[in-house]
Amino acid sequence: MDLNPEIHPDRVEVLKQTQRRTGRYVLYWMQGAQRVDDNHALEYAIERANELDLPPLVLFCLTDGYPEANLRHYRFMIEGLQDVAAGLKQRSITFICLHGDPVELVSQLAIDAAVVVTERAYLRTPRTWREELADSIACSLISVDTNLIVPLHVASQKREWAARTIRPKLRRLFSTYCRPVPGLQARRSDPKFKLPRSLQPIELSDTDGLLERLELDRSLQGVSHHFHGGQQEALRRMRSFLSDAFFSYANFRNEPKQQAVSTMSPYLHFGHISPVRLALEVLQVQHSDRPSEEQLSFDDLLDTDQPQDNGLIENQRTYLEELCVRRELAHNYVEWEPYYDRYTALPEWARQTLTSHAGDRRPAIYDQQTLEAAATEDRYWNAAMNEMRRTGFMHNYMRMYWGKRIISWTSEPEQAFDIALRLNNKYFLDGRDPNSWANVAWLFGLHDRPWPEREIFGTVRSMNANGLRRKCDIEGYLQWVDRL
Repeated sequence: MDLNPEIHPDRVEVLKQTQRRTGRYVLYWMQGAQRVDDNHALEYAIERANELDLPPLVLFCLTDGYPEANLRHYRFMIEGLQDVAAGLKQRSITFICLHGDPVELVSQLAIDAAVVVTERAYLRTPRTWREELADSIACSLISVDTNLIVPLHVASQKREWAARTIRPKLRRLFSTYCRPVPGLQARRSDPKFKLPRSLQPIELSDTDGLLERLELDRSLQGVSHHFHGGQQEALRRMRSFLSDAFFSYANFRNEPKQQAVSTMSPYLHFGHISPVRLALEVLQVQHSDRPSEEQLSFDDLLDTDQPQDNGLIENQRTYLEELCVRRELAHNYVEWEPYYDRYTALPEWARQTLTSHAGDRRPAIYDQQTLEAAATEDRYWNAAMNEMRRTGFMHNYMRMYWGKRIISWTSEPEQAFDIALRLNNKYFLDGRDPNSWANVAWLFGLHDRPWPEREIFGTVRSMNANGLRRKCDIEGYLQWVDRL
């Protein structure tokens, strides 16, 4: 049997077990990991197909009206699926894209499958799909955790309250799970595979024509001129970042004018790049003039007691803290908090202090329409909103300011939470992600601690325009946004 030793058994979860071992193929339902390389779920499906002497078949389902998704998100995703189609063709693996309800479509193809493989789901809608699918098919259903470095339930069996509580757990585990995922060769292929007559495959090459066929929110246009979707573009951006801006990341990541950021979050959200691949590439970065510089382990780099270093090590440490700790903490939040998208999920201390200051006088009150139009009296906030509207992205430091100001301009904290979340999920390419809910909730105190008490915010961390002017070249950022 052609086994892949780099697919750790802890990544694999049996959602439904049956005795069936015969069929026409092993079906991989691709959904959250839209890539061909560094994909544990795909490689596991190939492994099972080789074991059973069957061809692997990869299916993606384009569904209408995914919650809070709009044309901007769909265009980016379809661009990524075009890369998937090309990559699987190179590996002689059949790929089919269908339009319709995922549970119904996967169930139909599962009739002739020996086993169905998919990725682990982290959010409510895709989790529900998997539960319904397990009830509707007659073969085994296997889930593989491929979009986190450490499998979710291995990292922690409870909701973690801050980075400091999950970091030591992750530090001990990264070296075990952060390993390359070599691609397996499928022993069998079925280039003449034919779908049942009731199913019609989608032609992915005509992006505009395909978008016209879908029933979706068309209130926003795509932003391909700023962010083009797909694995190849993700890898290009990664290499560009690691060869240039990465070397000033620790010093300039909070300087929005510099744009010393990786812009990986949209690609991580759609699964166009693996966090394992990204972390390994960061670990391997060396100064060109010091190629023999000693490399530190994950354990050392994520040790907050280590002395700070202004060079390469600090850039690695700072970036891996965001990728490996903060991102995985966000997934822990949505896994163990059933109401992750609601204000009531915030820590009690944060809700109490915001409520006690709800009657404080606001500098201004803006409704969602005014905010969405970037029509406030705050030039800095308007620029951040315009970056979001025009590009589908926003520098992380400005995201914090953007969200904190919404709190100060809204009469009720619950209303501020809802507005921030709606705008976040509507405009950002990386919206509707575990990081989205965790990051918006962070604005209101999640994964944070009480700070000195202030008006409006109480003991929740605050930000203001004076702080921006002190800490960064905010006028330079305004000029940069004007050129977008």
